[in-house]
Amino acid sequence: MSTRKNLNLTLKIWRQKNSKTKGKFEIYNVSDISTDSSFLEMLDILNEQLIAQEKEPLAFDHDCREGICGMCSLYINGRAHGPDTGITTCQLHMRMFTDGQTIVIEPWRSVAFPVIKDLITDRSSFDRIMAAGGFISVNTSGNTLDANAIAVPKEDADKAMDAAACISCGACVACCPNGAAMLFVGAKVSHFALLPQGKVEAKRRVLNMVKAMDDEGFGNCSVIGACEVECPKNISLDNIARMNREYMNAWISTKK
Repeated sequence: MSTRKNLNLTLKIWRQKNSKTKGKFEIYNVSDISTDSSFLEMLDILNEQLIAQEKEPLAFDHDCREGICGMCSLYINGRAHGPDTGITTCQLHMRMFTDGQTIVIEPWRSVAFPVIKDLITDRSSFDRIMAAGGFISVNTSGNTLDANAIAVPKEDADKAMDAAACISCGACVACCPNGAAMLFVGAKVSHFALLPQGKVEAKRRVLNMVKAMDDEGFGNCSVIGACEVECPKNISLDNIARMNREYMNAWISTKK
């Protein structure tokens, strides 16, 4: 027996022309929304409705709609990616809501993530942090050693792969009262710190990435833990601790 239902909803959505103009919430009503629909499909329906009424459609970010790219970053009813755990917004389905409910939809709120338009924020600050050190330099002259030939303890490999699962969505920043990006940076630092390929540039990497993080205006971690709870890929706080250790070791080495 099908559990499919249709919902009538009130949407309270943040509208903002750009980062230099003042935004505000606007109210919209949508009806006959299937509980089988995804959250982004519901927004598509709203946009079709707005276009039919010759109104400005809602700007929101998305790409793969498979929980991989991290583009669909929305703050929904006070939670990053909405009222579910371990998922991105595009994986959120309307069965998580009830008929007649009011849904508040906002962009990420962070000085380092300025609003581009409506629900779309500029997260290029993450790209600049990655450019500061989130990579390894490899000699590709033709004598490159196959990565599979380098022995890595399974425990280290598992931890590195867990850290590498970060999709740079920014949920950790959005839900942190301090606007910290340390879970993101910690994951990127840990990914390489645990692998032999990343050891050569380890000290320079962590110093440069933490400096870039601070320069972008992100806050500091006070171990509240909301980032780990709201992360769609369940990135562990252990990565922040590892980053702090890497940073301290690197900083001390510069003082010798």
